[in-house]
Amino acid sequence: MTAPSTTLEPEVGEAIDFDRPWKVLVWDDPINLMSYVAFVFRKLFGYSEEKANRLMMQVHTEGKAVVNSGPKEKAEMDVFRLQEHGLWATLEQDS
Repeated sequence: MTAPSTTLEPEVGEAIDFDRPWKVLVWDDPINLMSYVAFVFRKLFGYSEEKANRLMMQVHTEGKAVVNSGPKEKAEMDVFRLQEHGLWATLEQDS
């Protein structure tokens, strides 16, 4: 599965529901070690080793995982921080 190259934005004319949270997605990549991905989840989100490893395995086996959600500004910051650590991350509004 290939990560999208850009953040998903609503289509012109599409209603935006500001009450719905935004999901932060991390995509599988051929570069980062699984242990590093789990380390980043622990460092940035304060997740336990168990939760970080579970999310890392979901990224590895399913191609992506939702690692956090919340208001758009917070989700954008999370995506930026994940990308600063070399992970492929995007956001999309929850359905």
